[in-house]
Amino acid sequence: MNDDVCWKCGANGNGDPLETHHIFGGALRKKSEKYHLTVKLCGDKCHRNGKESVHQCAETMQKLHEYGERKWIAEHNATIEDFRREFYKNYLEESE
Repeated sequence: MNDDVCWKCGANGNGDPLETHHIFGGALRKKSEKYHLTVKLCGDKCHRNGKESVHQCAETMQKLHEYGERKWIAEHNATIEDFRREFYKNYLEESE
């Protein structure tokens, strides 16, 4: 993923500076940092306040969690079960 554009909308932050968002927050924030599971998002529109921003829209957050899980699995040649052991949850359908 290109760090110069928003993960959600693809904009380069013109008028709405990009901010770093940890894909897995809360107790898993340190793991997001450890595994470089962060994305850039337009600060106001896509990160915090927009109707479909990751902090306002459960569907957008789910898509980001799925992206993060797929990224971690690919980078670690791992399985969904490996991800679950490390992050305590699975965000993907079992059939994937």
